[in-house]
Amino acid sequence: MKNRGENYMKPQNSMSIRNATEGNLKGVSLDLPKNKLVVFTGVSGSGKSTLAMDVLYQECQRQYLEAMGYQGIRKPKVDEILNTSPAIKVSQDAYHKNPRSTVGTVTNLYTDLRMIFEKLHRRSCPHCQNEISASDAEDRLVKVSGGFTVYMDCPVCGKEMEKLTRSHFSYNTREGACPKCQGLGEVLKINLRGVIHEELSLEGGAVTYWDHGYKEYQVTSVNAAFRYYGEKPTADRPVSEYSEGERILLFYGAESEEAKEFYKDVPIPKKVADGRFEGILTTIWRRLQDKGSVTAQLEQFFERGTCELCNGNKLNALSAGVSVEGKSITEVSGYSLEELFKWVVGIKESISDSRKDMVEVFLQDMETKIKRLLHAGIGYLQLERQTMTLSGGEAQRMKLASILDATISGIVYLMDEPTMGLHPKDTEGIIDILEGVRDRGNTVIAIEHDVDVMKASEHIVDIGPFAGRQGGEIVASGTMEELKEISGSLTGKYLRERTGFKEKPYRSHDKGYLEIENATKFNLKGIDVKIPRGVMTAITGVSGSGKSTLVFEVLGKGDTDAASGENIVRGTGEMDKIILVEQSPLTRMKRSNVATFSGIFSEVRKLFSSLKDAKEKGLKANDFSFNTKGGRCERCEGLGYVESNMLFFENIEIVCPVCDGKQFQDHVLSVEYEGRNIHDVLKLPVEEAHALFHDIKPMKKILSLLEDVGLGYLELGQTLTTLSGGEGQRLKLAKELLEQKGRNNLYLIDEPTVGLHMRDVEHFLLLLEKMVEAGNTVVLVEHNTQVMEACDWIVDLGPEGGILGGNVLAEGTPKEIRENKKSVTGRYL
Repeated sequence: MKNRGENYMKPQNSMSIRNATEGNLKGVSLDLPKNKLVVFTGVSGSGKSTLAMDVLYQECQRQYLEAMGYQGIRKPKVDEILNTSPAIKVSQDAYHKNPRSTVGTVTNLYTDLRMIFEKLHRRSCPHCQNEISASDAEDRLVKVSGGFTVYMDCPVCGKEMEKLTRSHFSYNTREGACPKCQGLGEVLKINLRGVIHEELSLEGGAVTYWDHGYKEYQVTSVNAAFRYYGEKPTADRPVSEYSEGERILLFYGAESEEAKEFYKDVPIPKKVADGRFEGILTTIWRRLQDKGSVTAQLEQFFERGTCELCNGNKLNALSAGVSVEGKSITEVSGYSLEELFKWVVGIKESISDSRKDMVEVFLQDMETKIKRLLHAGIGYLQLERQTMTLSGGEAQRMKLASILDATISGIVYLMDEPTMGLHPKDTEGIIDILEGVRDRGNTVIAIEHDVDVMKASEHIVDIGPFAGRQGGEIVASGTMEELKEISGSLTGKYLRERTGFKEKPYRSHDKGYLEIENATKFNLKGIDVKIPRGVMTAITGVSGSGKSTLVFEVLGKGDTDAASGENIVRGTGEMDKIILVEQSPLTRMKRSNVATFSGIFSEVRKLFSSLKDAKEKGLKANDFSFNTKGGRCERCEGLGYVESNMLFFENIEIVCPVCDGKQFQDHVLSVEYEGRNIHDVLKLPVEEAHALFHDIKPMKKILSLLEDVGLGYLELGQTLTTLSGGEGQRLKLAKELLEQKGRNNLYLIDEPTVGLHMRDVEHFLLLLEKMVEAGNTVVLVEHNTQVMEACDWIVDLGPEGGILGGNVLAEGTPKEIRENKKSVTGRYL
């Protein structure tokens, strides 16, 4: 009989994984050293995340929680993992594009700050106008309709007033938000140039959204209004020559307050035919109200401007008007984290002991959190900075900051690409963080492609050899030097062959330039930049240096009116279209998958519905959709699984007991193309689907492009929620390329190689080269030295992040940047 303690008598310096078959893993067995820095690498889709997150992390958590008495937690598909420890994962999920989410809110620093202002603020009494302190008055909780309100009495005049609480200092509450902008600090304004070209006549197309027969009808309606109010007919006159009354009628309409004021004694016409014209700006506002948000169709008509009531401070006048030690909460929110730290220390030193007791816990919490963020190298960020404007590197360091000062040991930290979106200079700081966590007696496992992280690691696991069904095996496990010697390792091959800077012939600048003058957005220091057209340009620099601001907030807005004097752009008007491919996450809907997003699923459904067997059964294209009733399994509504509620844990997905995961009803599944039914097709990787549908032109085009962007291993039915950031980015780029027909487009792409193995980067560069050869201009925000070397031109920003960035350090070919002593990027090329 086997000794039950046999496995556990081994030294506890390694974790042993036995026969992992989760996802595409092919019975993986592996020993991982503990208390070391370990790197999992391999081509995209090889199974790295599956092994690290879906197997190791899940089983570490399951064993830890079950040891505390929790039961029913899903065990991953692995025979056993021995010598585990409690695990913490740091994922690469981007912060959501929520304008209300800021550095202060996601770190909870703003919550601490609101508590300090609740306890210590000074304000003017609304009755006697004397300045009073919240800490000098006693609170009274008074029941009012709908809840309770806190009141206090003025210590000078004794009169009652509502006390300002933490809710009054939040721009996300009714009590604190500015009534005009609802706490956003910005308001929507009409972009007049997007609506009307005043140098043209109405008949000549002055109003941008009047087209075809609709324009004739509207011009007739305007003329009816002009006749009714005694104005001249339009008669091909430019709008710039209209009188004040004519402009009021055209812009705001006959029912507007402006028209009623201007034509005081004239009753409103009863019908459109009589002159009851709505007004072009009024129509735009009504369309916005109907849609509920600024849709793609309405985007050109609107712009965001600073709220005039709160001056962008987001809070109402009362909340913004009180102070702690002479500073309002809006002033303190505008501090950099470095300045905020000094303010917190100053408060601790300046207030009395009795007042300090009220806020000591909040001050201590702020001090601890800010120290971590400073250590992570992002002390230049402000509390009020929206997380949607953070670069990938800044967001990653904010997440890593939480583990910096923890003195806990014996933990397994699993990190999904901790250097994602980082400049090589910033990578050095992340390596210091990872080594510091390890040196406190923890195991750090990083999914990485970065060569510098590999060099710093003590153990590398290379997974592959390829992606999807051709991956899921351990190709190599050992030191970096041992990895280089493994002939079957693509990573080892790259490390062996990568010997230094590779110069290439650079394209000429004979197509002119995109010119940016006096760029001042965010931290840009009034810089001038010329970007050559018809070539591939990289905008480089450390995290926070202003790259994304320059590309997406300035250049991405297109040509601007030179009268503004700032952020002037010239040259984009000569391009067919500006196409932005940013890092925003794909849809989180579980019904969206690779096939639906790319558009190939509609072609697949058309094909199946055209088959003889389908016609005999009376099946239409909709019957082959898992999103509509008819042919799908109604038990799981076409998903192939049903959710089981786990109460305190995440719900788990169980194969549908009715369709057995096949998503469709039997009569739909009986229809086959080349021996495969609709469900079989959804399970195909892109590369196999390409071979199957090679002779069908619309499908071939889509599938070929997906392979070109390095996504040949993804299954057609793979849901978008399971894709990594890099995969999502490339899928978006593929969709943009499919939808654009022009050969003179400007592509602005944010870090397209995030999450890519060196081999995948080489394939992806071939696609970018094809785009440029076709006549397009490609501008990349990039940190990857492989990509930088492949570009024709580089603009390097810096020298640091935040207020210390925003300058142009160098411009030129990669060779010139490499030789430029001022360039931070040049040192790493």
